Amino acid sequence: MTSRETQPSGEDDLIARYFKPLATDPGALGLVDDAAILKAQGEDIVVTTDAVVAGVHFLPDDPPDTVARKALRVNLSDLAAKGATPAGFVLTLALPRADESWLAAFAHGLGEDAADYGCPLLGGDTVSTSGPLMISITAFGRVPAGTMVHRSGARPGDCVMVTGTIGDAALGLDFLKGGAVAAALADDVSSREVLVGRYRVPQPRNALALGMRDHASAAMDVSDGLAGDLAKLCAASGVSAVIDAPRVPTSTVAAALLARGVTGIEALVSGGDDYEVLCTVADAHCERLAEAARSAGVALTAIGRIVAASGAPRFLDAQGRVIALARLSYSHF
Repeated sequence: MTSRETQPSGEDDLIARYFKPLATDPGALGLVDDAAILKAQGEDIVVTTDAVVAGVHFLPDDPPDTVARKALRVNLSDLAAKGATPAGFVLTLALPRADESWLAAFAHGLGEDAADYGCPLLGGDTVSTSGPLMISITAFGRVPAGTMVHRSGARPGDCVMVTGTIGDAALGLDFLKGGAVAAALADDVSSREVLVGRYRVPQPRNALALGMRDHASAAMDVSDGLAGDLAKLCAASGVSAVIDAPRVPTSTVAAALLARGVTGIEALVSGGDDYEVLCTVADAHCERLAEAARSAGVALTAIGRIVAASGAPRFLDAQGRVIALARLSYSHF
């Protein structure tokens, strides 16, 4: 997002009107340079990037302010899982066309979240595309040197814990696409609003980042599905896990749909878009992390144990039987 010509181009004008007001950090240099400055203060800089694409991560007719919030929040969720404090982000926006009303609403939502989460816009780029709308954000966070929480720290005996509730976003997408959830909730406005809200606007758990840094042995955010992301964490750590499926936290709405047979446990644990934090914790730290979660106002649930084994984690039903999962997570390819 830079101005390179004496006479403002259409891109320069777009940047000046919609994004320069968001670049309040001194390191953004008013978006007039080809780069920004992110000052380190003796700590490590944590870097994460995620892109969201119309028709893949959000629906083309989703409200633009929710698209902006999702684009930023999926990156904030990664920072939370690493125990990092947000420091700023850069934005790449690929637009099929420059729709002024869409851009105004998008910039408004993005600016509100940037301020609320203390993660200012530092720069980026805007381009035109013949393909679908795409937003890519690279976010930066800070941690004291050597303290970032990795995926690879889980050890046998560790407790497996997850924040929030699992499966709501997948159910929200099913509703928006006219699936079984839409039929089941045809007369229940409040319930479908809960699910659609979880799909469109994730709730990153940055309030618990310090607790993760102090107490988790391994962590990652749940983006592609609890089962698949747990498998990734276990593979990185050289372990496996046993999960008590009835203990996987679900919202009241999701639990009701599960009880009615509208959805199944596989859809909840493999559907993706939860953007909760999955972590492993040694027994000596479990209560400390639970207390940190209570202080932060973040729900945290113990759902199983890390075991010394290889292979995908096992999900057990109420009778202790292994649940056969046809798929573990969403996959782009």
